[in-house]
Amino acid sequence: MILRTNKKTMIYILLAFAFSIAIRLIWVNQFGGDEQSRFNDQLMINTNDGYYFAEGARDILAGVTKNTNDLSPLNHVTSMLTALIAKILPFSFETIILYMPVFFASLVVVPIILIAREFDKLEVGFIAALVAGIAWSYYNRTMVGYYDTDMLNIVFPTVLLWSLIWAIDTGEDKYFLIAALDSIAYRWWYPSSYAIEFAFVGLIAIYIVYQYIKKQDFQTNLLLISFMFFSIVNLDGSIRFAMIIAFYILLKTKRELVFKYLYYIFTFVVLLFFLTGGFDPIWSKLKGYIFRDVVFSDTKGLGLHFFSVMQTVREAREIPFETFANRISGHIITFVASLLGYIWFSIRYPIMLLALPMLGLGFLAYGIPGLVSGAGLRFTIYAVPVMALGFGFIVYEVSKLLGSQFSNKKAGLIMSYILMVGFTVGALYPNIQHVIAYKVPTVFNKNEVNTLEKLKSIANQEDYVIAWWDYGYPIRYYSNVKTLIDGGKHDGAENFPVSFALNNAQIPASKMARLDVEYTEKRFHLDNTTKWTGSNIEQMMLDYGHKNPDEFLASLNSDIEMPSKTRDIYFYLPSRMMDYIPTIDRFSNLKMQTGKAKDSIFFYVASSYKEDETQVDLGNGIVINKQGATINIGNDNNIPLRELAITEYDKNLILHKNIQKIDSEAELSVIFMKNYNKFLVLDKRIYDSTYIQLFVLENYDKELFEPVILNPLVKIYKLKI
Repeated sequence: MILRTNKKTMIYILLAFAFSIAIRLIWVNQFGGDEQSRFNDQLMINTNDGYYFAEGARDILAGVTKNTNDLSPLNHVTSMLTALIAKILPFSFETIILYMPVFFASLVVVPIILIAREFDKLEVGFIAALVAGIAWSYYNRTMVGYYDTDMLNIVFPTVLLWSLIWAIDTGEDKYFLIAALDSIAYRWWYPSSYAIEFAFVGLIAIYIVYQYIKKQDFQTNLLLISFMFFSIVNLDGSIRFAMIIAFYILLKTKRELVFKYLYYIFTFVVLLFFLTGGFDPIWSKLKGYIFRDVVFSDTKGLGLHFFSVMQTVREAREIPFETFANRISGHIITFVASLLGYIWFSIRYPIMLLALPMLGLGFLAYGIPGLVSGAGLRFTIYAVPVMALGFGFIVYEVSKLLGSQFSNKKAGLIMSYILMVGFTVGALYPNIQHVIAYKVPTVFNKNEVNTLEKLKSIANQEDYVIAWWDYGYPIRYYSNVKTLIDGGKHDGAENFPVSFALNNAQIPASKMARLDVEYTEKRFHLDNTTKWTGSNIEQMMLDYGHKNPDEFLASLNSDIEMPSKTRDIYFYLPSRMMDYIPTIDRFSNLKMQTGKAKDSIFFYVASSYKEDETQVDLGNGIVINKQGATINIGNDNNIPLRELAITEYDKNLILHKNIQKIDSEAELSVIFMKNYNKFLVLDKRIYDSTYIQLFVLENYDKELFEPVILNPLVKIYKLKI
């Protein structure tokens, strides 16, 4: 019987694993023939953050052992694992980072099926594994090309859930060890796992209190929670690993002694947890995602306020209920069935309440309307395995119940399986539909990468590229240069200088870029005795004798003394950044003393329009009047224009522009980018900004900039000061 169960378990695991991989290959079939999505004869990845780990793996393979403050993650486990796989397997580096998410993420089916096996319900686990493996949010963050830590971020806690269930049910020492080691590995892979690990420990603690009140034997669970506390104390992973192994050896060799002093051991490890600041990381995460503010103050320096990046990250925004339900289960009906199934599962087997930390973190995405803000769609993936188990359970039990109505047991059994297949296919269908429709493009196209490769041959490894944080990692990977901000380094104080440099006139923008680069490098080389305020901006203000930030920013238009140039700086200005201009502007268009936003810019992009003899209708109530060169915006008619510009590339990709100056006192201008089929309506400040002048119009100050690469997709300029 055991052998039969083992074989059945293995068959279900292999089938679910193969299904998860096969569905993910749909994306490869969709984009495989697109040459613009390929580089080095392979499809490129489709997540910006993936280039961070790819940079580290690339440098490890190149033999780099110590970076020169370029933020390459040489010591990150994802980079190290990737480099190891690249050394072992006979595939190109691009192929490995493209397909790693597919295979690692599909491993989630293993603990799901093993959890169901504990209750002798393998069919429940198989159904759950099929659904969880391709559920909306899980697929989105583990698809082909989504090379990120997400490929194992749900596998680890699901393994932890399985090991804790088996540890409590069986009381076997090996599951205590597996749970603790999984916790260490999870934190090693993903440091932000701390909160969910603590939640698991908290739930076990509640169960121990319950056992104590009911006068039940709780020593086995006290031993389990001691193992778990050793795994989550806020110490280096190697120290935690050594403590757990030592504790396990002590348990196996001196079992009676361990249980004799178990209360003392538990007290010691709990004290160690709090003395090492164990709760601090949890609180910081709560503040970042739930209690987030629009601005934050850098209290280390002059108390300046900056715009919070969390307000612009789509993943951290509140989401509607339908989106929330779809991302977890694929459809609202499946979601409701899954939730009812989990409740039923937990009533039948109360130990399934151990899954509440994962379910709770997933539901945190939606929050509690009126009480707790939703933490955003990125958290929904945590609920996927638990809800899938709930769905598998309700399908299994309902099918079995309906099949039992047949007088013929064989017919009833057949009907049960037919119903299970039907319900499962019904749940899989909307998820597969989503996979087919979810045609996520690669981060960059081939032409953009060729531009970055060309920059790599021009720029030095110590040079900086000024670009918005979305492009930080890919630029570093393909051009092997430095950036000021990226997907991990982008808080308000760090984003302010880059935002200012992109959305302000060329003179102050160029000075801000030079200042921020030199101050960033200076910060790298500070010793422990050197005092430095909280942000580069504040240190600049102090060094230049300003306490009022507006006065300091205004001084950038004057002939101030600049720091010595230690390296070159390049401005990376892509066409695709145009849509982000209003968001970018929010980071520097605020009063730093109060955090209040200044008057917002007017920037409108029209990619479709209607034109006749008298006007051009750009949509949303914006109409350009050809006669008199005025513009209507909503109920405001005949607003005078400052300038009207038309840009066009010739067959040699040389930009030609026709700029008509109309009313120097007017605020708004219009640019028609003929080759892009775009109209821009923008106010004076954004029209004069570095991005618009250098990318759209190629009007660069020859004393400040020189063009390096100019093409319709990307323009790169070298800063001369």
